[in-house]
Amino acid sequence: MPRIAGVDVPEHKRGVIALTEIYGIGQSRAGSILDELDVNPDLRPREWDETQTRKVRRTIEDDYTVEGQLRTEEQMNIKRLMDIGCYRGVRHRKGLPVRGQRTRTNARTRKGKKKTVAGQKRTVTKK
Repeated sequence: MPRIAGVDVPEHKRGVIALTEIYGIGQSRAGSILDELDVNPDLRPREWDETQTRKVRRTIEDDYTVEGQLRTEEQMNIKRLMDIGCYRGVRHRKGLPVRGQRTRTNARTRKGKKKTVAGQKRTVTKK
């Protein structure tokens, strides 16, 4: 199993799909990397020879921000938004949707499980 950017890339998947296991690389970026290096995107990583594996590893690690470095960068961007107190930062801090979605219904992914709030009792006045 080739190890690229600290991730064991699956050997049995097509090269383009296998590279998407690396955080920060999607299908289009994986395709462009393999095209740039003249590696057939349909070959599986177990079929790559040592030079192809080395070229792919070197290109990804040197030219792209992936895995831990990318996660750290994203977290620092979110922390910066929260520190300056902008609208998006406040939404992150409160755990609400950040990009304008409605919250009256749905938004369960961000808000978490429903918290039931008891209704207020009405007092009926008799005459």
